[in-house]
Amino acid sequence: MNITFNDLRDIKHKLPTGSVSRIAKKLNISEQTVRNYFGATKLDDGETIGVHIEPGPGGGVVHLDDERILKAAREILAEQQ
Repeated sequence: MNITFNDLRDIKHKLPTGSVSRIAKKLNISEQTVRNYFGATKLDDGETIGVHIEPGPGGGVVHLDDERILKAAREILAEQQ
């Protein structure tokens, strides 16, 4: 799946407090790995999960090999509506 970096960050910023922890627990991964998925680059405490960024408009295009974190984030956002 492809998404702009700005759109990916916008989703992250819309998440309520505690969502990173909730996603990490649901998927059995570290919180830092979730943060890295949304654009952080602190690789000492977490991993990257199939996120590839190509320069371009809208902050660049992000190709996501693994959409589980994005799906979990969208589920949380849908609960708020």
